[in-house]
Amino acid sequence: MQFPKANSFSQDVVLSKIMGPNPLKLCEEMLAITNEVAGEDAIPAGSVVLDLGSGTGITTALLAREFGYVAYAADLWSNPTENMRFFGSLGLTNRQIVPVKADASDGLPFAKGFFDAVVSTDSYNYFGRDPEYLDAKLLPYVKTGGVVSVCFPGMRKDCHDNPPACLLESWTAEQLDFIHDIAWWKAIFEQSECCEILAMREMECTEEAWADWLLCENEYAQGDAAAVHAGALEYLNTITVVLRKK
Repeated sequence: MQFPKANSFSQDVVLSKIMGPNPLKLCEEMLAITNEVAGEDAIPAGSVVLDLGSGTGITTALLAREFGYVAYAADLWSNPTENMRFFGSLGLTNRQIVPVKADASDGLPFAKGFFDAVVSTDSYNYFGRDPEYLDAKLLPYVKTGGVVSVCFPGMRKDCHDNPPACLLESWTAEQLDFIHDIAWWKAIFEQSECCEILAMREMECTEEAWADWLLCENEYAQGDAAAVHAGALEYLNTITVVLRKK
Protein backbone atom coordinates (compact mmCIF):
# COMPACT_ATOMS: atom_id res chain seq x y z
CA MET A 1 0.00 0.00 0.00
CA GLN A 2 0.95 3.65 -0.29
CA PHE A 3 1.67 5.73 2.82
CA PRO A 4 0.80 9.36 2.09
CA LYS A 5 0.22 10.21 5.74
CA ALA A 6 3.37 8.50 7.04
CA ASN A 7 5.45 9.99 4.23
CA SER A 8 4.28 13.50 5.07
CA PHE A 9 6.95 13.51 7.80
CA SER A 10 10.49 14.36 6.72
CA GLN A 11 13.06 11.59 6.73
CA ASP A 12 15.13 13.53 9.26
CA VAL A 13 12.22 13.60 11.70
CA VAL A 14 11.42 9.94 11.13
CA LEU A 15 14.99 8.72 11.61
CA SER A 16 15.44 10.83 14.74
CA LYS A 17 12.20 9.74 16.41
CA ILE A 18 11.43 6.12 15.54
CA MET A 19 12.43 3.43 18.05
CA GLY A 20 11.85 0.35 15.90
CA PRO A 21 10.29 -0.63 12.56
CA ASN A 22 8.73 2.54 11.14
CA PRO A 23 5.67 3.05 13.37
CA LEU A 24 4.15 5.66 11.06
CA LYS A 25 3.69 3.10 8.28
CA LEU A 26 2.55 0.45 10.75
CA CYS A 27 -0.02 2.85 12.19
CA GLU A 28 -1.31 4.00 8.80
CA GLU A 29 -1.79 0.41 7.61
CA MET A 30 -3.39 -0.57 10.93
CA LEU A 31 -5.93 2.25 10.65
CA ALA A 32 -6.66 1.32 7.02
CA ILE A 33 -7.48 -2.18 8.26
CA THR A 34 -9.60 -0.64 11.01
CA ASN A 35 -11.61 1.30 8.42
CA GLU A 36 -12.02 -1.87 6.38
CA VAL A 37 -13.42 -4.01 9.19
CA ALA A 38 -15.08 -1.46 11.49
CA GLY A 39 -16.33 1.06 8.93
CA GLU A 40 -14.93 4.28 7.51
CA ASP A 41 -16.53 6.28 10.32
CA ALA A 42 -15.35 3.97 13.12
CA ILE A 43 -12.87 6.63 14.30
CA PRO A 44 -13.96 9.92 12.69
CA ALA A 45 -11.92 13.11 12.78
CA GLY A 46 -12.36 14.85 16.12
CA SER A 47 -12.41 11.59 18.08
CA VAL A 48 -10.56 11.50 21.39
CA VAL A 49 -7.93 8.81 20.85
CA LEU A 50 -5.38 7.29 23.21
CA ASP A 51 -1.98 6.46 21.70
CA LEU A 52 -0.90 3.82 24.20
CA GLY A 53 2.85 3.23 24.53
CA SER A 54 3.51 6.29 22.38
CA GLY A 55 7.29 6.52 22.91
CA THR A 56 8.71 9.67 21.35
CA GLY A 57 5.22 10.69 20.24
CA ILE A 58 5.71 10.44 16.50
CA THR A 59 2.66 8.20 16.06
CA THR A 60 0.63 10.58 18.23
CA ALA A 61 1.67 13.41 15.93
CA LEU A 62 0.46 11.32 12.98
CA LEU A 63 -2.90 10.75 14.65
CA ALA A 64 -3.39 14.44 15.42
CA ARG A 65 -1.97 16.03 12.28
CA GLU A 66 -2.96 13.56 9.57
CA PHE A 67 -6.13 11.97 10.96
CA GLY A 68 -7.54 14.96 12.84
CA TYR A 69 -7.91 13.21 16.19
CA VAL A 70 -7.57 14.78 19.62
CA ALA A 71 -4.68 12.52 20.56
CA TYR A 72 -3.30 11.63 23.98
CA ALA A 73 0.29 10.34 24.04
CA ALA A 74 0.59 7.95 27.00
CA ASP A 75 3.96 6.43 27.77
CA LEU A 76 5.88 5.46 30.90
CA TRP A 77 9.41 6.18 29.68
CA SER A 78 9.10 9.34 27.59
CA ASN A 79 9.26 12.92 28.83
CA PRO A 80 5.94 14.78 28.28
CA THR A 81 7.69 18.17 28.23
CA GLU A 82 10.13 17.01 25.58
CA ASN A 83 7.31 15.46 23.58
CA MET A 84 5.30 18.69 23.72
CA ARG A 85 8.27 20.61 22.33
CA PHE A 86 8.39 18.12 19.46
CA PHE A 87 4.66 18.47 18.85
CA GLY A 88 5.00 22.26 18.87
CA SER A 89 7.76 22.06 16.26
CA LEU A 90 5.19 20.39 13.99
CA GLY A 91 2.67 23.16 14.59
CA LEU A 92 0.48 21.09 16.92
CA THR A 93 -1.13 22.64 20.01
CA ASN A 94 -2.29 21.22 23.33
CA ARG A 95 -5.85 21.32 21.99
CA GLN A 96 -4.84 18.74 19.41
CA ILE A 97 -2.39 16.60 21.33
CA VAL A 98 -1.68 15.93 25.01
CA PRO A 99 1.39 14.06 26.33
CA VAL A 100 0.89 12.09 29.55
CA LYS A 101 3.30 10.00 31.61
CA ALA A 102 1.43 6.79 32.41
CA ASP A 103 2.08 3.11 33.09
CA ALA A 104 -0.12 1.10 30.72
CA SER A 105 0.14 -2.00 32.91
CA ASP A 106 -1.03 -0.23 36.08
CA GLY A 107 -4.23 1.53 35.09
CA LEU A 108 -4.49 4.91 33.36
CA PRO A 109 -5.04 8.42 34.79
CA PHE A 110 -8.26 9.06 32.91
CA ALA A 111 -11.97 8.89 33.63
CA LYS A 112 -13.79 5.69 32.69
CA GLY A 113 -15.16 5.84 29.16
CA PHE A 114 -12.97 8.86 28.32
CA PHE A 115 -11.72 7.66 24.94
CA ASP A 116 -13.56 7.08 21.68
CA ALA A 117 -10.75 4.77 20.57
CA VAL A 118 -7.33 3.40 21.50
CA VAL A 119 -4.39 2.93 19.16
CA SER A 120 -1.17 1.17 20.11
CA THR A 121 1.74 0.74 17.69
CA ASP A 122 4.62 -1.65 18.41
CA SER A 123 4.19 -1.77 22.19
CA TYR A 124 1.11 -3.80 23.18
CA ASN A 125 3.13 -7.02 23.42
CA TYR A 126 4.99 -5.60 26.42
CA PHE A 127 1.94 -5.06 28.64
CA GLY A 128 -0.94 -6.93 27.00
CA ARG A 129 0.19 -10.54 27.31
CA ASP A 130 -1.76 -11.00 30.54
CA PRO A 131 -5.21 -12.32 29.51
CA GLU A 132 -6.83 -10.12 32.16
CA TYR A 133 -5.18 -6.91 30.99
CA LEU A 134 -7.64 -5.93 28.28
CA ASP A 135 -10.84 -6.13 30.33
CA ALA A 136 -9.35 -4.93 33.61
CA LYS A 137 -6.82 -2.26 32.63
CA LEU A 138 -7.71 -0.88 29.20
CA LEU A 139 -11.31 -1.30 28.08
CA PRO A 140 -12.78 0.53 31.10
CA TYR A 141 -11.39 3.76 29.61
CA VAL A 142 -13.05 3.19 26.22
CA LYS A 143 -16.63 4.15 25.39
CA THR A 144 -19.10 1.38 24.58
CA GLY A 145 -18.80 0.68 20.86
CA GLY A 146 -15.33 2.20 20.75
CA VAL A 147 -12.54 0.65 18.73
CA VAL A 148 -9.17 -0.60 19.98
CA SER A 149 -6.56 -1.09 17.24
CA VAL A 150 -3.17 -2.51 18.15
CA CYS A 151 -0.19 -3.85 16.23
CA PHE A 152 2.95 -5.46 17.53
CA PRO A 153 5.86 -7.66 16.44
CA GLY A 154 4.99 -11.32 16.01
CA MET A 155 6.26 -14.64 14.76
CA ARG A 156 4.97 -16.42 11.68
CA LYS A 157 4.97 -19.53 13.87
CA ASP A 158 6.08 -19.77 17.49
CA CYS A 159 9.56 -21.25 17.70
CA HIS A 160 10.56 -20.56 21.29
CA ASP A 161 11.53 -24.19 21.93
CA ASN A 162 14.12 -24.03 19.16
CA PRO A 163 14.72 -20.44 18.07
CA PRO A 164 16.53 -20.03 14.74
CA ALA A 165 20.13 -18.90 15.02
CA CYS A 166 19.39 -15.76 13.02
CA LEU A 167 17.05 -14.46 15.74
CA LEU A 168 19.69 -15.02 18.40
CA GLU A 169 22.09 -12.79 16.45
CA SER A 170 20.33 -9.80 18.02
CA TRP A 171 17.93 -11.00 20.72
CA THR A 172 18.07 -13.29 23.72
CA ALA A 173 15.54 -16.06 24.36
CA GLU A 174 14.08 -13.86 27.13
CA GLN A 175 13.56 -10.97 24.70
CA LEU A 176 11.94 -13.28 22.17
CA ASP A 177 9.40 -14.30 24.81
CA PHE A 178 7.62 -11.00 24.13
CA ILE A 179 6.94 -12.15 20.54
CA HIS A 180 4.37 -14.80 19.59
CA ASP A 181 2.32 -15.96 16.62
CA ILE A 182 -1.30 -15.20 15.78
CA ALA A 183 -2.57 -18.44 17.32
CA TRP A 184 -0.99 -17.52 20.67
CA TRP A 185 -2.50 -14.03 20.60
CA LYS A 186 -5.89 -15.32 19.47
CA ALA A 187 -6.05 -17.42 22.65
CA ILE A 188 -5.29 -14.29 24.70
CA PHE A 189 -7.83 -11.98 23.07
CA GLU A 190 -10.59 -14.58 23.01
CA GLN A 191 -10.59 -14.58 26.81
CA SER A 192 -11.99 -11.05 26.84
CA GLU A 193 -15.64 -10.81 27.84
CA CYS A 194 -15.87 -7.12 26.97
CA CYS A 195 -14.92 -6.89 23.32
CA GLU A 196 -15.54 -8.35 19.88
CA ILE A 197 -12.59 -9.28 17.66
CA LEU A 198 -13.09 -7.63 14.27
CA ALA A 199 -9.74 -8.55 12.70
CA MET A 200 -6.51 -10.34 13.51
CA ARG A 201 -4.00 -10.61 10.69
CA GLU A 202 -0.44 -10.21 9.48
CA MET A 203 0.43 -6.76 8.17
CA GLU A 204 1.83 -6.12 4.71
CA CYS A 205 4.38 -3.41 5.47
CA THR A 206 6.65 -5.33 7.86
CA GLU A 207 9.70 -5.51 5.58
CA GLU A 208 9.35 -1.88 4.51
CA ALA A 209 8.99 -0.73 8.13
CA TRP A 210 12.10 -2.72 9.11
CA ALA A 211 14.07 -1.28 6.19
CA ASP A 212 13.32 2.24 7.44
CA TRP A 213 14.44 1.32 10.96
CA LEU A 214 17.76 -0.04 9.73
CA LEU A 215 18.52 3.31 8.10
CA CYS A 216 18.91 4.73 11.61
CA GLU A 217 22.45 5.03 12.90
CA ASN A 218 21.68 4.49 16.57
CA GLU A 219 23.02 1.47 18.44
CA TYR A 220 19.63 -0.21 18.77
CA ALA A 221 18.93 -0.22 15.04
CA GLN A 222 22.43 -1.42 14.30
CA GLY A 223 22.05 -4.16 16.92
CA ASP A 224 18.84 -5.37 15.27
CA ALA A 225 20.49 -5.32 11.85
CA ALA A 226 22.55 -8.43 12.58
CA ALA A 227 19.46 -10.60 12.92
CA VAL A 228 17.66 -9.05 9.96
CA HIS A 229 20.64 -9.49 7.66
CA ALA A 230 20.90 -13.11 8.84
CA GLY A 231 17.30 -13.82 7.75
CA ALA A 232 15.15 -12.97 10.79
CA LEU A 233 12.26 -11.63 8.71
CA GLU A 234 11.63 -15.13 7.40
CA TYR A 235 10.39 -15.89 10.92
CA LEU A 236 8.99 -12.54 12.09
CA ASN A 237 5.92 -10.58 11.08
CA THR A 238 3.75 -7.79 12.46
CA ILE A 239 0.31 -8.64 13.80
CA THR A 240 -2.61 -6.24 13.94
CA VAL A 241 -5.74 -6.75 16.01
CA VAL A 242 -8.90 -4.65 15.79
CA LEU A 243 -11.45 -4.89 18.59
CA ARG A 244 -14.77 -3.25 19.41
CA LYS A 245 -15.88 -2.73 22.99
CA LYS A 246 -19.24 -4.33 23.74
